[in-house]
Amino acid sequence: MIKNQYINRELSWLQFNARVLQEAADDTVPLLERLRFIGIFSNNLDEFFKVRYATIKRIDLAGKDGKNVLKGTTASDLLEKITKIVIKQQAESLKTINTIKRKLEEHDIFIIDENEVTQDQDAFIRRYFIDKVSPALVTYILNDLEKFPHLKDSVAYLAVKLVLKEKIPKEGRISKILQHTTKEKIYALIEIPKNTDRFVVLPEKDGKQYIIILDDLIRYCMHINFSIFDYASASAHMIKITRDAQLDFDNDLSKSFIQKISSSVKSRRDGEPVRFVYDKNIDKDTLNYLMDKMGVDNTDSIIPGGRYHNRRDYMNFPDLGNKKLIYQPIQPLEIPGLSLQGGLLNKIAKKDFLQYTPYHTFSYTVKFLRESAIDPRVKSIKITIYRLASISHIASSLINAAKNGKNVTVQIELQARFDEAANIRYAEQMQREGINLIFGVTGLKVHCKACVIEREEKGKLKRYGFISTGNFNESTARIYTDYTLFTTNEAILKETNRVFKFFEINYKINRYKHLLVSPHYTRSSLIKLIDKEIKNSKEGKPSGIKLKLNSLSDYDMIDKLYEASTAGVQIDLIIRGICCLVPGIPGMSENIKAISVVDKFLEHPRLFIFQNGGNPKVYISSADWMTRNLDRRVEISCPIYDEDIKLELIDTFDICWKDNVKARKLSEDQDNTYIRNDQEKIRSQIATYEYYLKKLGN
Repeated sequence: MIKNQYINRELSWLQFNARVLQEAADDTVPLLERLRFIGIFSNNLDEFFKVRYATIKRIDLAGKDGKNVLKGTTASDLLEKITKIVIKQQAESLKTINTIKRKLEEHDIFIIDENEVTQDQDAFIRRYFIDKVSPALVTYILNDLEKFPHLKDSVAYLAVKLVLKEKIPKEGRISKILQHTTKEKIYALIEIPKNTDRFVVLPEKDGKQYIIILDDLIRYCMHINFSIFDYASASAHMIKITRDAQLDFDNDLSKSFIQKISSSVKSRRDGEPVRFVYDKNIDKDTLNYLMDKMGVDNTDSIIPGGRYHNRRDYMNFPDLGNKKLIYQPIQPLEIPGLSLQGGLLNKIAKKDFLQYTPYHTFSYTVKFLRESAIDPRVKSIKITIYRLASISHIASSLINAAKNGKNVTVQIELQARFDEAANIRYAEQMQREGINLIFGVTGLKVHCKACVIEREEKGKLKRYGFISTGNFNESTARIYTDYTLFTTNEAILKETNRVFKFFEINYKINRYKHLLVSPHYTRSSLIKLIDKEIKNSKEGKPSGIKLKLNSLSDYDMIDKLYEASTAGVQIDLIIRGICCLVPGIPGMSENIKAISVVDKFLEHPRLFIFQNGGNPKVYISSADWMTRNLDRRVEISCPIYDEDIKLELIDTFDICWKDNVKARKLSEDQDNTYIRNDQEKIRSQIATYEYYLKKLGN
């Protein structure tokens, strides 16, 4: 057995987030975009602790070492490794933020703190605090509370210490508070309001722009907030708790599934804390007081951080009207031969079309549903929904269809992590409008992205549909790259219809000749496809595998790729996130190369290309090669039969593979080394857009 056969999943994910942090540190990235990458890095880390770290902690607290699940490492050792890596990454992110701030000053943009407020800015800040911040502020006087307040998940708090003057009032409420103080100190917590802009733009002066972070604005106005106390000094340092995001369901049979999910989402706020982050400059007595009251101990990840937490808010940093400091938005393109000004269904009836967002406009997906909603010949619409936009034209189109008498069936996943509340809201709305809702299959998440409509033509029902690698979400379609196939291929859509039947009658397992469907057939089908490449390689026929995935972590599939590599099959992997496979190891994976591309858009599609003896088999898919996607979710991998689209998909893979600007080499060292060579510079996301411009004849 080779020692380093796999890279630990959690450690690999942390290296993916390190690639996000690299973008924040990249001088070639526009300054405000660099701040936004800091926000993405921070948001990613929050979700990691809520889900993955929390899972490992549960294993550890259960008294299990977890070696079988974690492939050789114990849960306690892994928790320790994660904490060390995160502390180092947090330090790097703070250093990067300070560098960006200095660079912004060269453009006359100044992020000031409470000690840098000028006399000219004082009146504006006081008025802003009184009018907009103070009404939303929640302040806890801890000395006055018998029970420590419940801290909300991932909400930032200012931990305040007031040192009182010697003169103490003899009566009244203040006197009662002071009975609980130690050496005339008052401890308090200020909850940073989430419904108030985190970045407050101050009046411009002499061509210079000033921004104060809400936290510092509150610090500046502490004397207003604590005006009833006669204190000699005050200090305020930020803290944050991250809680386990696991959903727990009750067994009340009288509750609907929507009610159970809704109740579980609300109770998530009571999850166990898994990470405590604090300003490393906090007074020791304040920190000890808080940790004692909160019951934080060494089984939690305790991370000394910087002055500001919830840096995910940097994703919404104002652009200040300076277009030079942000990425210029691309104009989403039309698909050649498929005009948005004409009818889509009649065009799709003649040939398949591929939409690749955000290079192509997402409007095709919306128009497909809007057209279906008002077409008298359309009798039914079936669609899967995983994550909807906060304002969803997809949902409104489906409601419109129901109002027009169509038979509309929506499989909506209420357990799409962190989007449960939005999906519940739309599910209730659609239910009121008479849409037939399906809430998945017990024990399985429905993660596939598919739609089938039936249209009456010449006395018969003809199927139209689309299958996608991404969510039907207008917001993410602007920043996530995803493929969507529009087709009337009866073989594909007939089998897609079987998937919808499985949602309703899930004791019956259907057979599929074309689609690869999880949880029943994807794994076995992929293994057969890999075996075919192994056989072709041994027989001297053209062989090869190209995969573009978000994550590759299933050990059995990794072993199968190792087997193919040792048989001489060349394997090229583009993996954005987790990659537990170790490429380039003699005797195990010498024929496997792996890269990761992190850039302006989030690389989200799953694409499988098998050389198949010179007649490539190509699939787009909703499934990563993770155990959950292969065995515990409903997923669809769709074959591409149109030769032009097949070539188009291979072309877009090859463009990404040749990236020597934003691609990093994935290796055993996990050092995220950029790929640099003497070839012409290719930044794949720009090159892909240019590829589609040429298809339009531009």
